[in-house]
Amino acid sequence: MKAIPVDTILIEQKSPPFVIAEMSGNHNGSLDRALQIVDAAADSGATAIKLQTYTPDSMTIQNDGERFKISANHALWGERSLYDLYEQAQTPWGWHQEIFRRARSRGLIPFSSPFDEAAVDLLEELDAPLYKIASLEIGDKALLERVAATGKPIILSNGASSFVEIAEAISVIRAVGNDQIVVLACTSSYPASPSEANLRTIPVLRDALGVQVGLSDHTMGIGVSVAAVALGATVIEKHVTLNRQDGGVDSEFSLEPAELRALVTETNAAWQALGSPTPTLTSGETESRRLKRSLYVVEDVNEGDQISSKNVRSIRPAGGLEPKHLAQVIGRTFPQPLKAGTPLTWEVL
Repeated sequence: MKAIPVDTILIEQKSPPFVIAEMSGNHNGSLDRALQIVDAAADSGATAIKLQTYTPDSMTIQNDGERFKISANHALWGERSLYDLYEQAQTPWGWHQEIFRRARSRGLIPFSSPFDEAAVDLLEELDAPLYKIASLEIGDKALLERVAATGKPIILSNGASSFVEIAEAISVIRAVGNDQIVVLACTSSYPASPSEANLRTIPVLRDALGVQVGLSDHTMGIGVSVAAVALGATVIEKHVTLNRQDGGVDSEFSLEPAELRALVTETNAAWQALGSPTPTLTSGETESRRLKRSLYVVEDVNEGDQISSKNVRSIRPAGGLEPKHLAQVIGRTFPQPLKAGTPLTWEVL
C-alpha cells in the first residue's frame, strides 16, 4: 500500500501510527482552553491536532421541527436542535490562525474537517497540509471535489456509510487526480460501544479499496485503538479534552491528557509488536536460546561406564546434544572419563 506523506511524516505500515487529537467542541467556547488542548496534545506525543471548520449556518438552518432535532434517546444530545448544538460546538474561524500557529510551534500537524467550500478556502489560506471529510459529508460530491483539487492528502471517515458509498467517495476524489486517501473505520455513535467497532473491516477495507486505513475511535478508553493497530491501522483519531469533569459537547467520550499519552505509547507498542509474519529468532532471544535444555553428564564417569538416565540428563543450559537424542545414547559406553557438567556431544562419544 502506497505511503502518504504529510509534512515530514509518512502514513504507512512501516511508520508508527499517525495519532490525531480531535479537539472538536471541547474548547468550550474559550480560545485559551483551545490552546491548552493543543499544548496537552503536544506534550502527550500526538502527531496532529484536528479542528472542525464550520458555522451553524453552513451546517443547517434554525428550525424547531423534529427533523432538525437530535433524537430524544440520544445518550448525550437528546432533543437538542442541530443549530443550537453546532452553535455551541463550533470553533470560531478567527481562532484558526492562532491555533494553527501554536500547533506548529509545538511540533504538531494542524488540520481540520471543512464542511463547505468556504471552509476549504480558509484552511488553504492557513496552508493546511491535509484534510478530513467527516462521516456524514462523504456523499457531498462538491465538497469532495473541492478538497481533492487541493492535491493534499484526504482522510475519510466511513461512519454510517455503506461500502458502496465509501467506494463512490473515493472514486470522486480519484477522478480529480488525487490518490492520497486514508479511510478511517468509524462507528458514528457517541459514545460508541466496542462491540460495534467491527475492527476486522480494517484489512478488508485496505485491500478492497487500495488505501491506507485507520480508526476514528469514539469508544471509551484506548483498548479498541490498540487493537486496531494490531489489525493494520496506520491512523488513529481520538477526541481529547483537558478534563471530562469540565463538561462540553464531546467530553464524555474524549481522552484526558494522561490517557492520550497512554494511547500514543500503547499504539506505538502495538505497531512495534507487528514484526514479521515469518516466525524467526529475535536478537533479544540470544540469551534464552543459550539456556535451552540439552544433554549433560551430571555425575563423574569413567571410561567404559554405561550411559544411563542417572549420569546423563536433559538440563539447562544448551551446549550438549538436543534432548531428543537421549534414547539414542542411553546404553552406550563412555569412551573417556568425564566430569559432571560436561556437555554430552557426538564428539565426546
